[in-house]
Amino acid sequence: MSDTEKKLLDIRDRIDAIDDQILDLLSQRANCAEEVAETKRAAGETDLCFYRPEREAQILRRMAENNPGPLPDERITGIYREIISSCLALEQCIKVAFLGPPGTFSQEAVHKHFGHAVMIEPLGSIGQVFNEVENGNVDYGVVPIENSTEGVISYTLDVFMKSPLKISGEITLRIHQNLMTHPEISGDWKQVKRVYSHQQSLAQCRGWLDANLANAERIPVASNTEAALQAKNDKQAAAIAGATAAEIYGLEIVQSNIEDSKDNTTRFLVIGKQDVPPSGVDKTTLMISAKNRAGALYHLLAPLAQHNLDMTRIESRPSQNANWEYYFFMDINGHVQDEKVAAALKELEQEAELVRVLGSYPKAII
Repeated sequence: MSDTEKKLLDIRDRIDAIDDQILDLLSQRANCAEEVAETKRAAGETDLCFYRPEREAQILRRMAENNPGPLPDERITGIYREIISSCLALEQCIKVAFLGPPGTFSQEAVHKHFGHAVMIEPLGSIGQVFNEVENGNVDYGVVPIENSTEGVISYTLDVFMKSPLKISGEITLRIHQNLMTHPEISGDWKQVKRVYSHQQSLAQCRGWLDANLANAERIPVASNTEAALQAKNDKQAAAIAGATAAEIYGLEIVQSNIEDSKDNTTRFLVIGKQDVPPSGVDKTTLMISAKNRAGALYHLLAPLAQHNLDMTRIESRPSQNANWEYYFFMDINGHVQDEKVAAALKELEQEAELVRVLGSYPKAII
């Protein structure tokens, strides 16, 4: 045996020993999760909810802060997300609805936030996701709210006007668009005659398509999963979708990351029925209706400025009750239990016709 082979054998032995330690520690952690469930049930708690968004966020942030490398923080938080997900499943089976069908970016967002040890329910519309959570058929829902290049998802804001649900978390997902075809034509992809995708994905790849498939017809469909299904059945077509869709429908990715903006990111909201305690790094979303008077918007923003609160986003939507009346949706840094936020909200209630806290929740983890 050569010196190199001996060295490699020694390294593999060390890896095996470390894996045994990791397995033992994972079992200990899982046992602790079961003890939590037993303790809560023994105490006679009713309406048990084992999913604690603020606690999970604190764990993930701590792991990223303590990460010595060489694994990047994103890998570390992804590993711990799955550990937390698997341990939580021992306490409670969580069901999460999302805008389907399977293979969409919304599904990727679900797994990024909740891990893979949850039950998933793909639905046909954002409104259906809200309804299923409201009716108690699922525990949580995940809905898109905005894209960094294409802007806000107006329909999601509109549904919030009539829904009693609250925001319990947010997810930011880097969107990587891929061109995929039936495997039989993958080597000749430049000859495709049609490109199927969701309208937003087509817009996000407009420059790349102009440069590489200028003569192909661009056909918008309801979802990128539907686009993948079309490409599977049409050997003169390609689809633009996420990698998950290619796996599900047996397509071959012929060009990766074709989005025009390499920082293309979609933000999703987790909706549920619970209020979330502070995690230490939080965001609050407000829905506000202004009184009909001069300088209405100025009066809404003044309390935030006076208490030195950072407003990260504001959107307006027609009230749907009367012409030229609007609701404003605001994101501010902080939690409703923070002293400055609570004081600003108290003043804001005096200035506004309506102030509704849609949720205070942990900021998105990497």
